Amino acid sequence: MRKLRKALSVVFAAALSAVMVFALAGCGSGSSGSSSSSGNSGQIDPKSVSSSLTYDHSMQLDYATGFSVDYYQNGYKLLTINKEGSFLIVPEGAEVPSDLDSSIVVLQQPLDNIYLAATATMDMFRAIDSIGNIKMSGAQADDWYIPEAKQAMESGSMVYAGKYNTPDYESMLSLHCDLAVESTMIYHNPDVKEAIEGYGIPVLVDQSSYEEHPLGRAEWVKVYGALLNKEDAATAAFDDQKAKADAVTADDTNTGKTVAFFYITTNGAVNVRKSSDYVPKMIELAGGSYILADAAGDDGNSSSTVKMQMEQFYAAAKDADIVIYNSTIDGEIGTIADLESKSDLLANFKAVQAGTVFCTTQSMYQDSMEIGDFISDLHKIITNPTGVADSDLTYMYRVK
Repeated sequence: MRKLRKALSVVFAAALSAVMVFALAGCGSGSSGSSSSSGNSGQIDPKSVSSSLTYDHSMQLDYATGFSVDYYQNGYKLLTINKEGSFLIVPEGAEVPSDLDSSIVVLQQPLDNIYLAATATMDMFRAIDSIGNIKMSGAQADDWYIPEAKQAMESGSMVYAGKYNTPDYESMLSLHCDLAVESTMIYHNPDVKEAIEGYGIPVLVDQSSYEEHPLGRAEWVKVYGALLNKEDAATAAFDDQKAKADAVTADDTNTGKTVAFFYITTNGAVNVRKSSDYVPKMIELAGGSYILADAAGDDGNSSSTVKMQMEQFYAAAKDADIVIYNSTIDGEIGTIADLESKSDLLANFKAVQAGTVFCTTQSMYQDSMEIGDFISDLHKIITNPTGVADSDLTYMYRVK
């Protein structure tokens, strides 16, 4: 029946115009697992999901608070994502319980034809050796800094299927997409999410960016471990990063060194992280202080960044002991002259004059699992800003 449904969907897609795609959005049947789980903030009692399922235990989590995984006999699992809904993971060849709540989305294993639009999640699939399960990408080959993803696209085993806000529905259906993994950016395009679900393709929104603790973000690897029956690999990958972070934070010592983390936009404004963001928290865990904590406080919106005028930024950050330029959006800088070309005021920064300016590599954002490595880099810079060598760093380098 599953193959028949997918085959019919392909024919159906080919017959529809783009207008009809959106007209049919949200028409999937909840009982078959194609209903939208958007806005489902109600909690499902894991011990009474179905009369045919016997609860066994729940996944242990150390830092993540945005999801839970409950296990049942015979391989069934219930994944619940906060404010998003619940997904019943059904083992290959097993029956879907007939008495499920209509809000529960069914994910029938194997999940080996995934569309991934959440680029920061690719690293989690790499960590559990499961990039092969992703057949469709929301980014082009040239946009990937993860070698395995780039190689998969160049070989044709992974294809481009449109950005998160303009997916190629026909490709997704013809390639039998069994799950779309989206970032929270999809919430800005709810009609797209509904359209995907309307074609019977479940949508899972990765909310790792909402986690308060940096290691909570990395612990989302356990979500994908549960989906693909690779819990042991996911736990090992997370524990490795946790151990690296623990090695840095064991003494709980603040060095007193202040750090500015930012990039400059094309119109000359300065983009900085809010004090509640994970980067300032990693700076604190590494023994430093985020010098923009007061200037970049919470302004009430959901963005993780704040834009400042250069004069305001200068007043708040000029005395920072260490400057870290964020290359994720603006690109890497090679020299101090490159930095100073963005604003004459930067030449007066204490860190620029002291030679304690660093830049992140552009792979930092996509290597989302390497939280422990990044905290370790920060610790090396904060404890030895003038002496640390580039060869000792993974995601940063000194700007000379």
